[in-house]
Amino acid sequence: MTRLQLSVLDQSPVRQGGSAREALLATIALAQAADRLGYVRYWLAEHHNTGTLASASPEVLAAAVAAATSAIRVGTGGVMLTHYAALKVAEVFRLLEALYPGRIDMGLGRAPGSDGATARALEHGPGALPLEAYPLQVADVLAYMSDGVGAEHPHHGIRAIPAGPGMPEPWLLGSAWDSARFAAEQGLGFAFAQFISPAGGERVVAEYRARFRPSPWLAAPRVHIAVSALCADTTSEARRLGMSRHLMRLRRQQGRDERAGVPTPEEALATEYTDAEWEYIRYQQSLAVEGEPETVRAGLEELAAQFGTDEVMVVTITHDYAARARSYELLAQACGLQPRAVSHRPMP
Repeated sequence: MTRLQLSVLDQSPVRQGGSAREALLATIALAQAADRLGYVRYWLAEHHNTGTLASASPEVLAAAVAAATSAIRVGTGGVMLTHYAALKVAEVFRLLEALYPGRIDMGLGRAPGSDGATARALEHGPGALPLEAYPLQVADVLAYMSDGVGAEHPHHGIRAIPAGPGMPEPWLLGSAWDSARFAAEQGLGFAFAQFISPAGGERVVAEYRARFRPSPWLAAPRVHIAVSALCADTTSEARRLGMSRHLMRLRRQQGRDERAGVPTPEEALATEYTDAEWEYIRYQQSLAVEGEPETVRAGLEELAAQFGTDEVMVVTITHDYAARARSYELLAQACGLQPRAVSHRPMP
């Protein structure tokens, strides 16, 4: 395997006592750091009706991040396509590609990114499509972007604007076989969310590769995995910092304190947990790669080898934004990323 390539998945976490604006500015600052450090791509997630994660419109945030960076690829991880009309999504990415040619990734997913009631509120009117229509929506997005809407299509003759010579790089996101099958059948890259649902992931990726059909977008299967990881100078410090995310996830899983934000490590460590809650936290710790830099590098390399990929997308959540930025810096150094000489505009 070649040297590990690293990318960033940012959910724009809002820390307890902080604000959404602060979280979004931290996202832009982290993207600029990742640009300098040599990360391959920077993706923004989509979440709704939560006070803990600030990015409800990753395509809007992608424009801000692309404007604030110089070389790193910028994309969505992802736009939850089932909420939206295919033509509108195609035009959004056509516009991003026109503004930042050769740097835009179009990551699409079918998960709601929300609770059921919020997902219903996001439906695009009485003609809302069922989840089963997702593969057709993906095909429509690609057709609108490439002037490939056939004569048999009810919207033949319509194309996404602005037109241009380039195309965003299309990826499908998923953590289960259905999404991998859609990606394979349509000849698209597949981003596997290992940090969400690791069970059976290697089999899912293997099936994607076995069933892949070459397409105008991609000649051979391409995979990267998204992993929860946290680096600090010592393993004990990484474990301490990581407790903020684990308590956040526990609260979400229990349906409480959804708007409280990412708690401090001190609060997470001082909380009294039931045996069942401790079991959940230990399970979350087992899914994450936490430790000093060499330990995290080795853990990511092991996962990359298991999935047969040389690119890992890292998601890191801490209460303190400086600790998160430091984690990505330590990881870049440990993995031998090549820093870039870039110039960035001042922060807003």
